[in-house]
Amino acid sequence: MIIDLRSDTVTKPTKEMLDAMMSAEVGDDVFKEDPTVNALEERLAKMFGKPKALFFPSGSMANQTAIKLHTSPGEQVICDKYAHIYNYEAGGVAFNSGVSCNLIDGHRGMFTSQQVIQSINPSDFYYSQTSLVEVENTTNKGGGACWDFQELERIKTVCDSHNLGYHLDGARLWNALVAKKETTKQYGQVFDTISVCLSKGLGCPIGSVLIGDEVIMKKSIHLRKIFGGNMRQVGYLAAAGLYALDNNLDRLAEDHKKAKEIGAILFDLSIIKKVEPIETNIVIFELESHVDEGEFIQQLADKDIHIIGMGSNKLRVVTHLDYTDEMHERLLAILNEF
Repeated sequence: MIIDLRSDTVTKPTKEMLDAMMSAEVGDDVFKEDPTVNALEERLAKMFGKPKALFFPSGSMANQTAIKLHTSPGEQVICDKYAHIYNYEAGGVAFNSGVSCNLIDGHRGMFTSQQVIQSINPSDFYYSQTSLVEVENTTNKGGGACWDFQELERIKTVCDSHNLGYHLDGARLWNALVAKKETTKQYGQVFDTISVCLSKGLGCPIGSVLIGDEVIMKKSIHLRKIFGGNMRQVGYLAAAGLYALDNNLDRLAEDHKKAKEIGAILFDLSIIKKVEPIETNIVIFELESHVDEGEFIQQLADKDIHIIGMGSNKLRVVTHLDYTDEMHERLLAILNEF
């Protein structure tokens, strides 16, 4: 039994999801004639109370499109130093949009409205013009932390008063919604654009969707084409998203529960220096300085348990749809042996 906890992206479609995919009605999406992808886009737009949604092959492409929609070359995006768009999207902010990032030193990937105010550049001609604030919820490098929604509203007020765009990288927003008992409509009212991922917590094989207001989304399909993301009979993939929205949202609470139980075991181990607070499905922990990170990972791998190293003796575990109760009991038992 292989236990893969490197990421929630390692899941494979269930038989039921595959059945939904194989029975999907499809057409040419470049002509907007694929009824299944149209249905997915319409459903997500309605869920967030927005007029437009567009299916993308990846979350990075959806985020990169949003950044380009909000900015012009030479301008600047405000985001946290842990932001996915800065750390894990291959420099796409600079390459695709010609903009730079003004990094906020936040807390676990989150920052305050006051920090945003302090990060907005003066209007003098020799400064890069600030044009966008980007938020990630939940925060990946922050250990699956969830934002305080009232802080997000306060940042929105700052964006409105300074004429700034407001984008949400919601790759794991579904986890935040379940953990905090919040709604998609709340987020739709606050953000101009929102990207949501279907292939992480919801267990789809591929896909993200960018959702937004009418004016800002007008060029989104053109930019998707430029980035090479226009597809044909994509309804087979969109059907997985529709199935996941019907069946895999509420069960995210199970992933959160298991993550907290893993964290509780780690907290009591003498070789563990620190376990970050656990709110959703990500567990980040730090080994004591005398423990070799590579050796610890290998010891688990020898028992068919796979986790990911983050450097500096920090490691990450991510629970997900394919991590069963049986796997969970085995992992807890093995951790207790340490």
